[in-house]
Amino acid sequence: MIEIVPFKREHLDDVYDIELGSFSVPWSKEDLAKDAFENKLSVYFVALYDKKVCGYAGMWHVVTEGHITNIAVKKEFRGLGIGDRLMKALEEVGRERQMLGLTLEVRVSNGPAQRLYAKNGYKVEGVRKNYYADTKEDALIMWKYLIDEEVV
Repeated sequence: MIEIVPFKREHLDDVYDIELGSFSVPWSKEDLAKDAFENKLSVYFVALYDKKVCGYAGMWHVVTEGHITNIAVKKEFRGLGIGDRLMKALEEVGRERQMLGLTLEVRVSNGPAQRLYAKNGYKVEGVRKNYYADTKEDALIMWKYLIDEEVV
């Protein structure tokens, strides 16, 4: 049984392990904690499988939009729909807070993440050249609008 719940301090060590196993330039444990628990703009969730952390996602609520900062699922739990559930949890917050849309950056080489985002309604709207410091790789900027553009 997969459960999506708010990220709490008791989840930090597990989230950090997922961060280390998912990204070539991971956030430090201190940066994760500061962002999740001190940044008033942040919204974070964890996915629990049998009460064990198997994924997490976070975003910043900046004025009228959500900027997804992190989403990762532990390798052995990938392909089970956990990423979709985490994305939906962030989207639900966006709708509750009447955000215009959600955005994120993704490496041009990260096909699995791009497919996850596209499956959830995100579309490529631009490119950030040399965005990733470790490889100078470009990032695709993807957006999902939450309200009808005619209303804007």
